[in-house]
Amino acid sequence: MYKHYYALQRNPFELTPDSEVLFLSETHKEGLATLKYGILSNKGFLLLTGGVGTGKTTLINVLVKSLKLTVKVCVLSNPILASSEFLYFLGTKLGLPNFVNKVKFLQDFSEMLKKCYQNEEKILLIIDEAHVLPVELLEEIRLLSNLSGDGHNVLSIFLVGQPELLDRLAHERLLPLRQRIGIRFHLDTFTQEDTGQYIHFRLNRAGAASSGLFSEEATKLIHLTTHGNPRLINILCDHALLSGFAQEKQLIDDTIITECVNELHLPGDTATFDLLPLAQEKGKKKGVLVLLIVLSLSVLTAFLVFPDLLGPSIRQFFNIH
Repeated sequence: MYKHYYALQRNPFELTPDSEVLFLSETHKEGLATLKYGILSNKGFLLLTGGVGTGKTTLINVLVKSLKLTVKVCVLSNPILASSEFLYFLGTKLGLPNFVNKVKFLQDFSEMLKKCYQNEEKILLIIDEAHVLPVELLEEIRLLSNLSGDGHNVLSIFLVGQPELLDRLAHERLLPLRQRIGIRFHLDTFTQEDTGQYIHFRLNRAGAASSGLFSEEATKLIHLTTHGNPRLINILCDHALLSGFAQEKQLIDDTIITECVNELHLPGDTATFDLLPLAQEKGKKKGVLVLLIVLSLSVLTAFLVFPDLLGPSIRQFFNIH
């Protein structure tokens, strides 16, 4: 809707991950290198945590594409399954014979691990949204790693989820699993510098004639209100461009961002945009203005009441005799 007005070739802030507009912040680059090392070094279990919308799934997709070795990948994005359903899903994804029972599955899976080892292949099992996994299923997943304990280290298991995953893993029954996690990484949100670079990157990839479509004050406010969360940045920037188009503004400034945050914020919702920084910024500006007024009045009063204390040039300037 606003693409023609801002001379854009595409929507710069789509929510759906797109490999063509992939921006990796410093924390994403560090996470990518760490997790890649975990696979190549046969660390077994790898743990990736991060808040909602921080780019965990995107990072995993980039990781899989960056591996130069042959990898069989199985991604489970809906982990609320019974044990038998999980094994059936895993077997289907990996091309194992039709699931009959657990014993037969474990035999087939063990044989596949040996063949992968001989062919210098790896198996990558990615459990997304792992923070909702039942304890029983986490134990089932741990038992799968036992099958590669005879030197055929070809199986890497990623547990990807929100920070609550750490609480789930703290369960006393999961001590053996915790001890097998070789790599742990927490994906942080964007810094203020990352946020500015991300917005410019997205605009440039969308064909913007100028990367200065958002003012510096607007970019700062975007970071403050979203806390550097990439998904929230996309939502807020998209809404700001729409508001700017409606108001026929060529520059997105902090006033537009403030309006958008107020429009997007749901009453009682503390998980999305933060209105506190807006109040703080307004409070700071108001406080500075009041202070300047008070100082100005104080100085002027001193000039009028105690003219003898002023230098000749100052008295002449204010026409005080």
